[in-house]
Amino acid sequence: MVDARAPGHAALAIALNSSVQLQSHERSDSSRTAVPSGWRSWGCGCLTAAALCVTACAVGPDYHKPTVQMPESFKEGADWQRAQANPQGALSSTWWVEYHDEQLSQLVDAALQANQSIVAAEAAYRVAQATVSASVAALYPTVSASLSATRNEGGPGAAATGIPVGVSHAVTASAAASWELDLWGQTRRQIESSKAGAQASDAQRAGQRLSIAASVASDYFALRQTDIDIDFLKQQQQVNADILTMTQGGYAQGAASGDDVLVAQDTLEAVIAALQATLTLREQYEHAIAVLVGVPPGGFSIQPRQDYVFVTPAVPLSLPSQLLERRYDVVTAERIAASANAKIGVAQAAFFPTLDLSAEGGYQHNQFAHLFSLPNRFWTLGPTLAETIFDGGARTAAVREARAAYDEDVANYRQAVLAAFQSVEDSLSSWNHLQQQAQAYTNIYQRNQKLFDNTRAQQEVGSASEQNLLSEQLTLLLAKQNLQDTRAALAQSSVVLIKNLGGGWQWNETRQAAVTSTSMDRHNLADPAGGLAAQ
Repeated sequence: MVDARAPGHAALAIALNSSVQLQSHERSDSSRTAVPSGWRSWGCGCLTAAALCVTACAVGPDYHKPTVQMPESFKEGADWQRAQANPQGALSSTWWVEYHDEQLSQLVDAALQANQSIVAAEAAYRVAQATVSASVAALYPTVSASLSATRNEGGPGAAATGIPVGVSHAVTASAAASWELDLWGQTRRQIESSKAGAQASDAQRAGQRLSIAASVASDYFALRQTDIDIDFLKQQQQVNADILTMTQGGYAQGAASGDDVLVAQDTLEAVIAALQATLTLREQYEHAIAVLVGVPPGGFSIQPRQDYVFVTPAVPLSLPSQLLERRYDVVTAERIAASANAKIGVAQAAFFPTLDLSAEGGYQHNQFAHLFSLPNRFWTLGPTLAETIFDGGARTAAVREARAAYDEDVANYRQAVLAAFQSVEDSLSSWNHLQQQAQAYTNIYQRNQKLFDNTRAQQEVGSASEQNLLSEQLTLLLAKQNLQDTRAALAQSSVVLIKNLGGGWQWNETRQAAVTSTSMDRHNLADPAGGLAAQ
């Protein structure tokens, strides 16, 4: 709040008085000795105004981080979070290395360097930095200089209008300075808003990098899953073709019906159709990865690996639920709310008068050779105090708009926190159930392996037919495919979990800056927000 009895108002009166006295003195005395005295008065006024600008209050509410309800643990992570939580716990910022796949690491590194969405996010952050610089520039005076020369000619008839008859010349060299003092903190609140906006842009940039890295990893694991499925489907196609051949032979000998042949044909065609659909999926995943790494799909390919082994890294047991407050999207929403809070002060400052200090001086003569002579000088200086008397309620509406925007952004921030907890709970739920599912499919595969071995032993001694062995082989292939698909889903689920936990990017509350867990990421993800906070 602004107090009329505050020292700032006394300083304002001193600045006004010194400037007005200076103007009166110049009008009454044009001798050379008046100039130094006037400039000393002007200097005193400027120093007083500068002190006033520094010590003046900033109208508007000071920002306090909105409160949110933070549970102590995750509902679906009871087993996952048995260990004592470390308040400073974090994930590795190069989490994809934990999958021990060199090709995956190369693809992620390429995407972080060339992906156009990341390039756009980097550009958006540079825009935010420039906005901060422009806001800071408003704190300083504006100085300009000009040099002009004119040639005029007036005829005899122009004398009646006051224009000199004949040819005249005028050469003018001048310099001007103006300074709008930030008495009520409008500029400082605008800087505060711009800095918060730049920090939000920094968080969005980090979020874009994390999203691209997670997309590359998820698509890569999905592609490897299709490699394994294609291999299984080709084996199933061969087995079903053998069964169809045997069924057709049995039908020719009268040992099988025509319906048996039709069923065997349908089974084979279904496998062929599934194989084609899986081949299509693999090509689409390959195209998606090409776009993510920033190359045309036509010149990009990944060699199939039917023997690929999915590795799922262990998620640390000591991650706290408070980690979600450091997640990039949560930080973005919180910084946007901080920016909106500062804009309330910007709107409220419009109710107070503005004080501009301006000065101009120079030389004017009809010949350039004699321009810079003391008798040819001119100068003016003084303050301008302006206040809006009536605006039809525009300023009041602007304050209401700023407050409503802040309330909206606070609600969005709290919603972002809730959504963050939902995404982590969903990921933990998927992670827990997929682990149990993988264990169940492991047991099924082991039992089917024993059944296949038993049937093969029986076939060798003649107590089981070759068709029975082929049927058991199909069952075994399906069990192994289900197990591998579940392991692939578990790997993709771990990527989503790491992404939802922040993926190694977090927010330093003390410095209000983005930080990462490794020196390599500190090089790749510079910390300009920290510099903004220190300005």
